[in-house]
Amino acid sequence: MKKIILGFIATAGITALLTLSGCNNNGTPAANQDGDSTAVAGSIVYFNLDRVLNEYDMANDLRSVAETKFNSINQEVNRRGTKLEKDIKTFQDKINKGLMTQSVAEIQSKKLQDQQNSFNQYAAQKQQEIAEEQQVMMNQIADAIKTFIDNFNAEKGYAMILTTQGDILPAPVATADPALDITDEVLEGLNAEYVKSKAANKD
Repeated sequence: MKKIILGFIATAGITALLTLSGCNNNGTPAANQDGDSTAVAGSIVYFNLDRVLNEYDMANDLRSVAETKFNSINQEVNRRGTKLEKDIKTFQDKINKGLMTQSVAEIQSKKLQDQQNSFNQYAAQKQQEIAEEQQVMMNQIADAIKTFIDNFNAEKGYAMILTTQGDILPAPVATADPALDITDEVLEGLNAEYVKSKAANKD
């Protein structure tokens, strides 16, 4: 289930995480005063979205809550499906053994068909609920990352911040100077902001 959730998150609106900013007044890059990396203002930098999604505490907490809920839903769907299958098998066994009249069999068959239709509707509804929950979770994570990146770049003044994904041939950044990789800074900042937000919510 976790892979499924990650897939929904990872494919959603990545371009919305790009931010643009200008250079300093004389049009040349200014030095990074924080000393967090060798990238300077005006640089095009990037972060690894796969790592952020895997190591961002907020994303992991939301996934944990979602997985618990989804597992509960799936267990109930499976329970109902198993019961329906058992009822159908019992009915078929009675038919094969001639243990009920044709009129009773017709009534039972209609009842089981109604139960099958009801179950199909229930399963489809729960599947839709899971998809909606996944979409909301994805939006929450994407919004938190985008908000942080906007504020982060307001201080750093990078010309562009890209996200990249993949191991064998990452895209869109296939290769780059490691000094332009700001993933560690992004993760540190995101997790620090999340700790603050959790503490504030407890007050």
